[in-house]
Amino acid sequence: MEKLAELKALVETAEKEGQAFYEKNNNAAGTRFRNALQQIKALATDLRKDVTDKKNASKK
Repeated sequence: MEKLAELKALVETAEKEGQAFYEKNNNAAGTRFRNALQQIKALATDLRKDVTDKKNASKK
């Protein structure tokens, strides 16, 4: 559940940075937004792997 909480925090951060980039044309926020999206992608991939492993382990 710790990873899920981390994912939620990253999404909140990305939302704030995305708003700053799109609404205020803040280029530095755009860089932070892209970084947050990359971190979300990596964490989501890890979570998917954990779920698949746990699901498959229960089938054995």
